Amino acid sequence: MRQVIIYPGEDGYFIAECPSLSGCISQGKTKEEAVVNIKEAIDAYIAALKEDNLAVPNQNFDAMVVAV
Repeated sequence: MRQVIIYPGEDGYFIAECPSLSGCISQGKTKEEAVVNIKEAIDAYIAALKEDNLAVPNQNFDAMVVAV
C-alpha cells in the first residue's frame, strides 16, 4: 500500500505522485485515470528496483493539511 497525492496540473490534467518512491509521478485526464496510471507507475518502479537488486523504500509518508 502506498500513499499518493493527486492535484490538478496547469494543463488541465491531474498529477499523481507517490512521495515514498522518489520521482514516481504520473497523470491522467481525470482523477480516476490518474489513479490507474500511478498504480501502474508504482508497480513498474518497484519491479525495476527489484530487477536491479535495489531495496524498495518503505512507505513512511505522513500527510497533514495546514490552513494558511
